[in-house]
Amino acid sequence: MRAIIISVATNRISDAEAARDFAGLLARVRAGEEIVIESGAHPVAVIHSPATPRRSIEEVIASLPEDSPAIIDEDFARDVEAAIAAHPEPLNPPSWD
Repeated sequence: MRAIIISVATNRISDAEAARDFAGLLARVRAGEEIVIESGAHPVAVIHSPATPRRSIEEVIASLPEDSPAIIDEDFARDVEAAIAAHPEPLNPPSWD
């Protein structure tokens, strides 16, 4: 199995440069860059691609097959809360995730 790791480059540009070539700026963002727009030495904006949309619990439940044995009830909610309380450490996913 081969994996591709894509690094996101962060570049800084002036507010004048951003205004002069906004279409080019957006093309760079689409290509995976994160752009920090600065006024003088002060950052005023960061432009990057939006986060991948995630499904809500309602969407996940709606996608279950009719014959699914999954039961989402009060006991399930208590089990989830207990699991969260049992593992209070922060989630640190790998950087490529």
